[in-house]
Amino acid sequence: MAKHSAVYVCQGCGAVSPRWVGKCPGCNGWNTLVEETQAGPMPGAPTSKAKGKQLKLETLSGGAEEAPRFSTGLKELDRVTGGGLVPGSALLIGGEPGIGKSTLLLQLSAAVANSGRRAIYLSGEEATAQVRLRAERLGLASAPVALGAETNLTHILATLSSGPRPDLIVIDSIQTLWLDSLEAAPGTVSQVRAATQTLIRFAKTQGSALLLVGHVTKDGQIAGPKLIEHMVDTVLYFEGDRGHPFRILRAVKNRFGATDEIGVFEMAQEGLREVLNPSELFLGERDADTPGAAVFAGVEGTRPILVEIQALVAPSQLGTPRRAVVGWDANRLSMLLAVLDARCGVALGGHDVYLNVAGGLKINEPAADLAAAAALVSSLSGAPLPRDHVYLGEISLSGAVRAASHLTARLKEAERLGFKRAVIPAAGEVERSAFALELERTRHLKDLADGLGSCN
Repeated sequence: MAKHSAVYVCQGCGAVSPRWVGKCPGCNGWNTLVEETQAGPMPGAPTSKAKGKQLKLETLSGGAEEAPRFSTGLKELDRVTGGGLVPGSALLIGGEPGIGKSTLLLQLSAAVANSGRRAIYLSGEEATAQVRLRAERLGLASAPVALGAETNLTHILATLSSGPRPDLIVIDSIQTLWLDSLEAAPGTVSQVRAATQTLIRFAKTQGSALLLVGHVTKDGQIAGPKLIEHMVDTVLYFEGDRGHPFRILRAVKNRFGATDEIGVFEMAQEGLREVLNPSELFLGERDADTPGAAVFAGVEGTRPILVEIQALVAPSQLGTPRRAVVGWDANRLSMLLAVLDARCGVALGGHDVYLNVAGGLKINEPAADLAAAAALVSSLSGAPLPRDHVYLGEISLSGAVRAASHLTARLKEAERLGFKRAVIPAAGEVERSAFALELERTRHLKDLADGLGSCN
């Protein structure tokens, strides 16, 4: 009879404790330890009687073959994954409920199946009838996708092993699966970890591309231990604001391609539609005659994207003025306001400040500092910024404007969209022959504020 052992596992970080404690010793989370019973060793774990096999060691010299890929049929998804899916790879995609993960994966499965490959879609959250209704609404009912609804991992493995080798396996979602050998509820750390490990081993043995769906926590992170993100080859996040139709697919880990690459989709009646030119989309409804609007020439991965940063500065009647930010780092805004006050004399301590990145895009790079500062000063002074200007540059605590990366690519995209002048840092090399855009070099933030007539 298998020996049972009870342990307490943290549902946030996966730390194991022999007894219950209120505060997890690993992540310091309160009331996150849950009792789980394990019967025997973990699936796939080595036993003491296993005899080791001597490995053949190689040198670092020699050619490296590029991993074979096959196209997903979606150009934006191919861009994010580095050119397509690699057979035998495991991908994890996370996103908020209702953001469109299942829609994206159903469209992916249909595109792969229509190309002549075998795609299997296994749903643990919806019945097959619900998936069929979504397929009919998206116009994908005729796609030869193998569909199933099951949460027992043993039955899933038996199904995958029968018949021809699948080229694509979609599991929606990994938190719903459970293994017979583990006496723990579905969604617990032990079940999620064991199911992920078993499915990855099957995919690598069979040469199938495995795509797992993961739920996210309130903080936007994929639920479960971080170990799952380390086990897979690629981690994707599907982001977006329900108030906007745009969705961003972002790669934060990719063993077969570049990270921080994004794909842009638009949620429409017929499903997710690819956006091949996101700059025109984010600037499509721009009102250039309003003070407090500046265009930032950003870059996501290898793709330059122009987006409008909007600011509103209004006198405050409160003892502590409000600071509201959407799509940007709130700490970055606080630093920028302090630099404007200390280095430029632009006092915003008695004003409410609202900053918004138009279109629902989230900006993480510090090169947006100069555009945000221009929008703030413009709103305070009431003078609109020139319609054909773009801004980019990182601002230091001294007020100096520092250089940004990929300057040439950013400026070429700005010129293509009809902009005539770019306000950029004084440092930084550009290929001047690649574009005809006029350049205005700025060394200090005070130069920008003086030009807008807000510094004394």
